[in-house]
Amino acid sequence: MRAPARRTAAAVTVLALLLTGCWSAGDGRDADGTIRLRFQSLAWQKESVDANKQLVKEWNAAHPGVQVDYVQGSWDNVHDQLLTSFEGGEAPDIIHDASDDLADFAYGGYLTDLRPLLPDRLKADIPERSWRTTTFGGGIYGVPFLQEPRVLIANTKLLKASGARIPTPQAPWSWAEFRDVTKELTDEGRHGVAWPLREPVSVTLNLGLSGGGQLFHRTADGKAELRFEKGDEVVTGTIRDQVNSDRSAARTALGMGGSDALPGFFGGRYAMLPLGFAYRQQVVEQAPEGFAWTVLPAPAGSGGLAQGVSPQTLSVAEDSPHKEEAVAFIDFLLRPPNMVRLARGDWMLPTGTTALAHPSLHTAEHGWATGTALAQHLRPAPAQTVRGYPEWKDKVATPALQEYYSGAIDRGELRKRLVDDGNRVLARYQR
Repeated sequence: MRAPARRTAAAVTVLALLLTGCWSAGDGRDADGTIRLRFQSLAWQKESVDANKQLVKEWNAAHPGVQVDYVQGSWDNVHDQLLTSFEGGEAPDIIHDASDDLADFAYGGYLTDLRPLLPDRLKADIPERSWRTTTFGGGIYGVPFLQEPRVLIANTKLLKASGARIPTPQAPWSWAEFRDVTKELTDEGRHGVAWPLREPVSVTLNLGLSGGGQLFHRTADGKAELRFEKGDEVVTGTIRDQVNSDRSAARTALGMGGSDALPGFFGGRYAMLPLGFAYRQQVVEQAPEGFAWTVLPAPAGSGGLAQGVSPQTLSVAEDSPHKEEAVAFIDFLLRPPNMVRLARGDWMLPTGTTALAHPSLHTAEHGWATGTALAQHLRPAPAQTVRGYPEWKDKVATPALQEYYSGAIDRGELRKRLVDDGNRVLARYQR
């Protein structure tokens, strides 16, 4: 009895859309010929959502013939949601995602190769190292526009009382010095550091570059393979020793996300937190009145301050009938003043060199200057273009690293699982 009602409702809806001029034909045009693009944004913080919606409003006011509809997406389920929309022919024209989520979509033919469409201004303004994060098989399948270094957020009072040297981007702590400082900061009822490692893989891989680690390598024939070498032991070994030998890192934090650890930080149970740069917004909003905190660079090793990043990206669906217009909107969204607005709204760093030079991103307030100084050291995440990485991360690396950091397995077992089990996973994707 419900099917006729649904058909009647659908007919009424179609008629209403036609009468209001909002009906979009199969070629992405309204009844009056206006091109209509759908922009799916993953912005979630109020400042970021507001910035995105305001820029869409400004575009629409200036481009009556090409209107953009803002669609709210979510980081929580974006991969599965996009895959479903691609396979169902319902993908948005303009897609907000992260570079480490693009490989399967790019190789699967779901995204547009942007090389012939990108304006020269945009190509020149974003450094080549950032473009590498969205380059797959020679094509460019996304525009990287926001990036986030990992930093140390420290309790200023406790840090000063310890007498420790205050690190700067020009003179950071070494990993050994960082370990010593966390010992000094540990006291009755307080740990020197808390590592929120509910999702340990990206933290381990990206910070691992500073210790000279890489883990993922390319063979002569271009295939990816895993090797756990001396440089890969620096960050993994430091975290394990802080938790199990020094007791300077809170064991209970290993199962937490970044937000979960903030109450303990504010309460003085942890002196420092290694977090993504964007967490500063939550610190500003949630810190008790009078709580003093500072932003420090992550430790450096043989790789210097190098870190891996997976920038946020904007892509165009291969099925979009208006690719040139979609890229024109992306170009508008990422003009330097607009990129600054997006970066400040998300409390992250822009990839564009012009936007990155904006004075508002070089102030001492809330650690902006420290983060901006790290931008030149950011590199593509080690597994950026590796097919099979999601399966390796979920089925192999996450449980292995969780057990290693908790002390349940030793380094030899960690190496065996990451490398031997991991290479079997990658082999299935590279036949």
